[in-house]
Amino acid sequence: MNSMVIMCIVLMLLSTVVMSIASILSKKSIVDREKSTPFECGFDPFYVARIPFSLKFFLIAVIFLIFDVEIAIILPVMMVMNTSLPEMWMITFSIFIVILLVGLYYEWYQGALEWSN
Repeated sequence: MNSMVIMCIVLMLLSTVVMSIASILSKKSIVDREKSTPFECGFDPFYVARIPFSLKFFLIAVIFLIFDVEIAIILPVMMVMNTSLPEMWMITFSIFIVILLVGLYYEWYQGALEWSN
């Protein structure tokens, strides 16, 4: 075999062994109840440390990502406009904008954009 192939195999085996040893050594063997609870000056916690996350924030983040990706798709479309047929470009771009507007209307209709509940 080629010496380069042998060296690659040795390096892969060596890295696998090093990662396995690091994984074994990094595991905590003792789980202490006191160390896994939040510290409140020696008192029991007054409230739950893990408050449920509001889905409104998640929904707004997803809506932002959708419209952010839309901008990333629209910008290259402007550059393609010079190399394609104007009719095909207009039809494709119009369909894309209509789909986005229908999605925005649906979110508005479902109340996803309203914060007063």
